Amino acid sequence: MKIEDVPQDDNPTFKGYGTKAVYAVDERGRYTKTATSGWDVEEVVLRDVLEDFDALAADAKRRVLQGETSPIEFFLYRRLMDLPSLARSMGLWQWQVRRHLKPKVFKKLSVARLQQYADLFRIDLSALTHFKETTDIEPDS
Repeated sequence: MKIEDVPQDDNPTFKGYGTKAVYAVDERGRYTKTATSGWDVEEVVLRDVLEDFDALAADAKRRVLQGETSPIEFFLYRRLMDLPSLARSMGLWQWQVRRHLKPKVFKKLSVARLQQYADLFRIDLSALTHFKETTDIEPDS
């Protein structure tokens, strides 16, 4: 795509963050970075993905309140992550994180491990350890 063809559709999902960098072909035929304010097609796909994560978080919240999973799963989806990315970010194997999703194992986690999860999710430790029906966070907070 040439620089002059880069879409500038003022993507509302950027929420005032301005623009993002993309690569396009300049007048000399070389790839270079240029700014875009978004693309309508990208917006549609991004909104679908965000809706999917919202649905996963809502289901996880229900299961946390029913004692079927740990709060880690809710915050995992609210932070737009999946199991492999959470495991990598925590420096753990996926099977270890999967175990931490079990309520009985979650209750036995050390404060240090719980704090590591809280720091990664950018929440207070109490939000993780005292999960309530009213628990909610904005994805961008």
